[in-house]
Amino acid sequence: MSDSNARADVVIVGSGAGGVAAALPLVESGRRVVMLERGQPLPRDGSTLDVGRVVERGEFLAHEPWRDGDGRVFEPEEHFNVGGKTKWYGAALFRFDPAEFGADPGHGCPAWPISHEELAPFYAKAEALLGVHSFAVEPDLDWILARLRRVAARWHAAPMPMGLSAEIIRYPDEASHFDGFASARGLKGEAESRGLCRLSDRANFDLVTGVEVATFLGAPADPHRVIGVEATDGRRWQADRVVLAAGALHSPRLLARYLDRSGLAASLPAADAVGRYLKLHALSAMVSFSWRPMRDVLRKTMVLTHPEFPHSTAQPLGFDADLIARLIPRAVPRAVARCLARRAYGFFLQTEDGSSPENRVMERAVAGGVERVMDYRLERSSAAAREHRRFVRAMRRAFLSAGMPTVTRRIAISGTAHACGTLAAGSDPRRSVVGADGRVHGLRGLYVADGSVLSRISRVNPALTIFAWGLRLGTLLAGHDGDGVGRAADANHEE
Repeated sequence: MSDSNARADVVIVGSGAGGVAAALPLVESGRRVVMLERGQPLPRDGSTLDVGRVVERGEFLAHEPWRDGDGRVFEPEEHFNVGGKTKWYGAALFRFDPAEFGADPGHGCPAWPISHEELAPFYAKAEALLGVHSFAVEPDLDWILARLRRVAARWHAAPMPMGLSAEIIRYPDEASHFDGFASARGLKGEAESRGLCRLSDRANFDLVTGVEVATFLGAPADPHRVIGVEATDGRRWQADRVVLAAGALHSPRLLARYLDRSGLAASLPAADAVGRYLKLHALSAMVSFSWRPMRDVLRKTMVLTHPEFPHSTAQPLGFDADLIARLIPRAVPRAVARCLARRAYGFFLQTEDGSSPENRVMERAVAGGVERVMDYRLERSSAAAREHRRFVRAMRRAFLSAGMPTVTRRIAISGTAHACGTLAAGSDPRRSVVGADGRVHGLRGLYVADGSVLSRISRVNPALTIFAWGLRLGTLLAGHDGDGVGRAADANHEE
C-alpha cells in the first residue's frame, strides 16, 4: 500500500489524537485506510523517561525553525513521531463544559457548529478507549489543599480525569515521569498504545512512517475535489477522502499550500480563514515552596477553579524534585536547588484565549524556499490576558497566605502543546474553514480531524475533545450502512 500511486478509501495525514481516532471506526467498517506519519515510532528503551535527554537536551523535539510576528527565530515544542503529541502529553483528559460550545462574545469566543450533546457519546467512547479515571489525592497535595481552604475558601478542587493505567504506581520511573515524557511500558492512554495497537493486525489498515506530505492532489478538471496526497519524495496516495490530522501548526500550511497552487486561494470563501484564530491558552507555570518535604509521586490528581475566573483552571504539574531542581536557574548552587526542589510543588495555570484572526500560522516565500511563521500575541485577546493576570495574582496570594511563597513564569510562544483553532469549525465559510461534518468548506473529499478545528479551546486541556471529534468524524465517514453519510455529504453539500 506504500507504493507510489497506491489507492485507498481514506488517506489520513498524521498519527496523533484526531487521526487515530478517525481511523478506528473507518477501519472497523471495512474501509481501506492508509495513515501517513512524518516521524517514526519512539524507542522503548527508557530513553523517553530520561530527564537529561528529554528536557535538558530536547533530543526528541522536532527542532524545526519558525519565526514569530516580529521576525525572531524560535523552535516550537513540536514532536514528529508515531502517536504525535499524545505520546508526550500529561494525560489530563477533560470534557469541555457544555457552555464552552456556545459563543462568549465578552471573551472573544465564537460558537461551535455542533453542541456538547452531539459530541457527548464520542466523549464517552474516547474515555473508554483511553482508560480515563481519577486517582486518589496524595498526602502532600491534600495538605496543600487543606491549607488553601482555611485561607481562601472559594478555591474549589475536583478530581482530575487522567489517562494513566492504575499500574503506573508500580513503576516509580514512570509514575514520576509521565507529564511531558513518553511511557516506555505503554502505561499512558495515548494514540499509539490505545488506538494504533487495535489496528496493527488489520489487513485494511497500513501505517506508513517517514512520509512528509507536501500537498494535496486535486481532480484533473476540478480542483475543488481532493483525491489524494503527494509526499515530498514524490510518492502519491489516492483516495476517495483525505483526512488531515497533522496538527494545528502543520495542517493549515498544507491546506494553504494547496489553495495557492490550485488557484483556489482567490475564490474560495474559507481561504482567508486558513491558519487564523490560533489559540495556545494563556499559560503560566507556578512553583510553590514549603518548609516540609514533598514526596507525592503522581501529583497531578486534582484541578483547581475559582468562581471569579470562569475561563481559568490550575492543575499540578507531574514534576518530581529531580526535574524541578534541573529547571531552577544554574545561577543557584546545585545543593540549594536540590533542597528547594524537595520542598516544591509545581502548578500549571491556564486561561482560555479568544479567537483573534491576527493570531495565525502561515508560510512565507523567501529566497531559497519558504519560512514558517507563527504570529501570536495573547494581548490580542484582551479579556483573556486580563483574566490570566488576575488569576495568577490570586493564586500567588492564596498560596502565600497558606504559608507557601511562589515563583511564576509565563509559557513562551514556543510552548505549543495546546495549539488549536487554525482551521476553525463553524457554519460561516467566510469566518471558518471546516463545517459541522468535518469537511473543508467549498472542497469535496477533504476533512480535518485534529485540534485545528477547535472553535474554542476552553479552560481545560483539549486532548479528549480532539479524540472525541476524530471518533465522530470517522463514524460519519464510515456511515451506518456501509456507504455512509460521508459520501452523501460530499454529494449534497457542495458550496
